[in-house]
Amino acid sequence: MEVGAQIRKYRSNMGISQEQLAEKVYVSRQTVSNWETNKNYPDIHSLLLLSTLFDISLDQLIKGDVERMRKEIKETEIRRLNRYGNIYAALLALTVLSAVPLAAWMGWYALIPWAALAGVTMYFAVKVEKVKKDNDIHTYKEIVAFTEGRRLDEMETQQELGKRHYQTVLYALGSAAIGFIVSFFLAKLFLA
Repeated sequence: MEVGAQIRKYRSNMGISQEQLAEKVYVSRQTVSNWETNKNYPDIHSLLLLSTLFDISLDQLIKGDVERMRKEIKETEIRRLNRYGNIYAALLALTVLSAVPLAAWMGWYALIPWAALAGVTMYFAVKVEKVKKDNDIHTYKEIVAFTEGRRLDEMETQQELGKRHYQTVLYALGSAAIGFIVSFFLAKLFLA
């Protein structure tokens, strides 16, 4: 990332030390050092303070980093999300489709392998959700959103809209209905 070099350049131009810069943006000297050596990335509030202090636009400060951030978001998040999502979808389909055939073949003992399969399926469902909440990716998304002209409170509003409880209930009821229908037809097929 180039932001470390940008911070070092503008700090040097101002003729101030890392410690003096740290005091002005309310962080430790070690944090400034980590920014300048690219060990970590400033959060959006620190970037705003730095751009104001250096009297430059946020675009100038993070010049070159936005495209890298977009690329990193796409490469890491989408790849992991797709991988876990595909595994989850396959396991979910297998869980739904295997219930009746296992019951026809093994009787009540079928609950043991089916429960294990359902547990693994839920594990991958949790992995999918964890990828979505990865802090580093979230920070990059905030920066990208800001550079596109969206305010943070609008982003937070959009996130909250996606979490409405009625949507979750509808998804659960729809999934249960589909599972029931598939199981009913499989029962007719295998137990007839």
